[in-house]
Amino acid sequence: MESEDIEKLKRSIQPKNWSDTISYDTWEIFKVISEMVEGFEKLSRIGPCVSIFGSARTKVSHPYYKLTEEIAYLMTKAGFGIITGGGPGIMEAANKGAHFAGGKSVGLNINLPSEQNPNPFIDRDKLINFNYFFVRKTMFLRYSMGFIALPGGFGTLDELTEAITLIQTHKLVRFPVVLVGHDYWKGLIDWIKSTVLEESNIAAADLEIFKVVDTAEEAVGYITDFYKTYAIKPNF
Repeated sequence: MESEDIEKLKRSIQPKNWSDTISYDTWEIFKVISEMVEGFEKLSRIGPCVSIFGSARTKVSHPYYKLTEEIAYLMTKAGFGIITGGGPGIMEAANKGAHFAGGKSVGLNINLPSEQNPNPFIDRDKLINFNYFFVRKTMFLRYSMGFIALPGGFGTLDELTEAITLIQTHKLVRFPVVLVGHDYWKGLIDWIKSTVLEESNIAAADLEIFKVVDTAEEAVGYITDFYKTYAIKPNF
């Protein structure tokens, strides 16, 4: 553990009196409310959007970067705006595709110790910076009409499983969820089927919440067909 982390840990467990605790918690509440209000005000005006999740570490030369660009471009041409986490990698590719398709390009950036800089393809009036991950995730889930997950790490898994969990528990409308890349997701899905399902920790029907595809056309087609099938206009 780094010395800086040790110092933070020490400070966090130091005894606080009741007044200090109340004062700190109250101030935290106001900061959370502030982020919520800004997010609701800006995102309530953007219209139907799809969130695209994926790694910030994906290089511009990687095939998944190009694939994400294509997905976002086609998704935008189909009438949807694009929401991303606002950073580099897959997020940048998605915002880039939306930008060059002439659609709405939204970035929900998160302030991190290493500082994640927002990518240049986000509409300036649709860039929001967050300090709290849970507030940021609320915005993804509240203002998206579908979710597309490209390969990524813990952050991508967090966002993806949050959406699946809320759909599974009927806390979120059953919007379409797409995972792109059979090869990438195969190990996770095999484990879910052979272990999680086998142990009866999910139902077989829960596996129908998401669909795995490999191409941009499949990803976009799955979402657009969803709204055609159920005769639902993609709007708030």
